Amino acid sequence: MSTKGKVTGIVSNLVTVTVDGPVSENELCYITVGGTQLLAEVIKVTGDKASVQVFESTRGLKNGDSVEFLGKMLEVTLGPGLLSGIYDGLQNNLTTMTGVFLKRGEYTDPLDRKALWSFTPIAKPGDTVIAADWLGEVKEGWLPHKIMVPFAFQGEFTVKSIVPAGEYNVDQTIAVLTDEDGEEVPVTMTQKWPVKVAVKCYKEKPRPTRIMETGVRVIDTFNPIAEGGTGFIPGPFGCGKTVLQHAIAKQGDADVIVMAACGERANEVVEIFTEFPELIDPHTGRKLMERTTIICNTSNMPVAAREASVYTAMTICEYYRAMGLKCLLLADSTSRWAQALREMSNRMEELPGQDAFPVDLSAIISNFYARAGMVVLNNGQTGAVTFIGTVSPAGGNLKEPVTESTKKAARCFYALEQNRADQKRYPAVSPIDSYSKYLEYPEIQEFLREKISKDWVEKVLKAKNLVRRGREMADQINILGDDGVPMSYHEAFWKSELIDFAFLQQDAFDAIDALCPVERQEYMLDLILRICDRHFEFENFEECRALFKEIINTLRQMNYTEFKSQKFNEYEQQLSKHLA
Repeated sequence: MSTKGKVTGIVSNLVTVTVDGPVSENELCYITVGGTQLLAEVIKVTGDKASVQVFESTRGLKNGDSVEFLGKMLEVTLGPGLLSGIYDGLQNNLTTMTGVFLKRGEYTDPLDRKALWSFTPIAKPGDTVIAADWLGEVKEGWLPHKIMVPFAFQGEFTVKSIVPAGEYNVDQTIAVLTDEDGEEVPVTMTQKWPVKVAVKCYKEKPRPTRIMETGVRVIDTFNPIAEGGTGFIPGPFGCGKTVLQHAIAKQGDADVIVMAACGERANEVVEIFTEFPELIDPHTGRKLMERTTIICNTSNMPVAAREASVYTAMTICEYYRAMGLKCLLLADSTSRWAQALREMSNRMEELPGQDAFPVDLSAIISNFYARAGMVVLNNGQTGAVTFIGTVSPAGGNLKEPVTESTKKAARCFYALEQNRADQKRYPAVSPIDSYSKYLEYPEIQEFLREKISKDWVEKVLKAKNLVRRGREMADQINILGDDGVPMSYHEAFWKSELIDFAFLQQDAFDAIDALCPVERQEYMLDLILRICDRHFEFENFEECRALFKEIINTLRQMNYTEFKSQKFNEYEQQLSKHLA
């Protein structure tokens, strides 16, 4: 018999319920308001009082309204048909909802139950299987979608029967398993999994061993992110966090893209809805939306649903990772997720931490980031979830709690600078403040030596030092004036500008420059470092400035030219007189 209760307190979407039986944290319940059932989640239990956060507007709710507890956690439905979908944080299919605005208490099925999928069996009768083992495969677009033993199954099972190749819908039984007691268990193409519980159905979770190419030079060369790694992009408003995420989504070397719009403004989310279906995937030539899922919660939706959206997105990524696919999760913005946590914590009158955020904010963020990573599956194949979130610190203050807490969890830090954005230096990622801890991993260093060149890491560090020294020289020139410093200061400054303008900056509107393969990045950095290795003789700083502006202009023209084409080689010939 399910536990029931009555509403005894209301503070916005935090509702206190007096219960008549046992309830547990994270358990779901329905609150009935005038014939409409509102979904809510238990976040705290004290005696016979349960504090629940409601995923909908609580307008019209009053003391005495009935509550029914469901005995389960917030779950997502996993199965064929998730790709190309647009969902809210509760996995309601937004494309099948009626009307312009979401109706309170209206919940839709995320999957098309009538669609037929061409199933091909992988397992055979008599096989011994465990959770997440592959039973068969369907084609979801052009990707192989594995039908797996449900994650919730515990222990070993034997395949008693499996259907032959053919067309089936997601609710038809495709296999019958027998457990250790001989009980028969039917399996369909779908399964459910609680979003706040990490999927751990794999053999091991090793450290990342290779980088994920994004085509963005300031990332791939200066601060590479590993396949299965974590990173975040903090920066003031208007510096290009969302634009950079979109570039990574379009160009990133991943099989599946999941975008979580967590508390974003509606106009930014609408832009995703309108642009992504039209974008062409540069890796396959097909529509980018074919391998993309969007989880959408705008800033005018209840904060509880905003919190749920990031967990829903991560669980979908873990599902596709268990198929041996490379997944990329982009969350925009985790600051608004943290603000939702702060809002609920304040309503519960908990002891506040710094800036009124929950005292356990750092632990919550770390636990979430820990769900990303590369895994070795039960069959020896690998899958990965790479996670990149954005942080929107108020006033661009990178010392605020969300940024500081995320720094402890993420391995890559892509700091956006207001000054660089104002100077139209895009992407506005600071080459000085940003870092990638993966460059220190022996496994990643070995991969870079094999993939690019033996001394690649040393070249990257050398280029970073040139940029850092140029920044120091610029400060001295600004203080003492052009004529008040030695000529070597001007030379060092312009060499750093050479790296900045010709290498770190990219044009996202140019098809050639927007996506820069690693092979081209290696060539361009080698060429620039050869110029920087040369010691020039100048009579005055105007001569220095004129020469480097000429070199920068030629290099930028090369960025817009097809690699190794005749025109590209002509530009290279023009630069030959400046090479060491």
